[in-house]
Amino acid sequence: MTFKQALDLNRVRLADLKDIEDPGLESEVLLRHILAYTRAQLYYDLAVELEPRKEAALNKWVERRLLGEPLAYIINSREFYGLDFFVDGRVLVPRPETELLVEEAIRFGNQHPAAVLADIGTGSGAIAISLAANLPGMKIIATDVSPLALEVARLNARKHEVTGRVTFMPGDLLEPLKSPVDAIIANLPYVQTQDWQRMPSAAFEPRLALDGGEEGLDQLFRLIDQLSGKINPGGNVWLEIGLGQSEAVVDYVHRVLPESQIAVLKDLAGIQRVIKIYGF
Repeated sequence: MTFKQALDLNRVRLADLKDIEDPGLESEVLLRHILAYTRAQLYYDLAVELEPRKEAALNKWVERRLLGEPLAYIINSREFYGLDFFVDGRVLVPRPETELLVEEAIRFGNQHPAAVLADIGTGSGAIAISLAANLPGMKIIATDVSPLALEVARLNARKHEVTGRVTFMPGDLLEPLKSPVDAIIANLPYVQTQDWQRMPSAAFEPRLALDGGEEGLDQLFRLIDQLSGKINPGGNVWLEIGLGQSEAVVDYVHRVLPESQIAVLKDLAGIQRVIKIYGF
């Protein structure tokens, strides 16, 4: 079987999985990772025969994908904010919409270069490490309740050479913070339990990182309850939310922190994606 034949065969096979938007691209990505090829190398060598050992490995990968396992777990790689992150079943696969949180924090960091920022529920470390790579003067604390997630986050910090600028702390939400910080950023689970149960990746991605309870707001509300005394005057908080959750979160912030100000930010798809809390 040539590289081209493998591409064509697996494109057809992957088309059977409903949640794959581009079977051709996924077929290509799997083959490139098996071969350790760039895209240019692959298309230059389309007529080359695929070694039987690599053909067997590729077939196993395609079978895993057909069972619904996320592509990022199979190749142990996900790009986020221009960086490549190692990911596996210990952490949530970073989503593109979360980059809005990073953009907001970088804007804040450029104005407050020596600020202390806490990334709550860091998972793979994608947010904290992206910020460390772009804001060398900022001190970053990254917390997670999952020791397994922190293992992955530390691995990614070493990979991107920011271990000296990110402090990883185990613990639940804001509890690990010993003193107030200048900014808090959080991509907590916000999927409703009934929606999580229907997700194609539910059997593979950690429930702890996705299931936000009956309304998807359990962890968000718990963090808001803990904010008092954890944020310095003039600080900012950014919380990622799901579709249709902005009104409930804004109302809750008003009740718990009546003196604060709130802005709702939209992602590139026009969805209200981030709640910004400021005016502390």
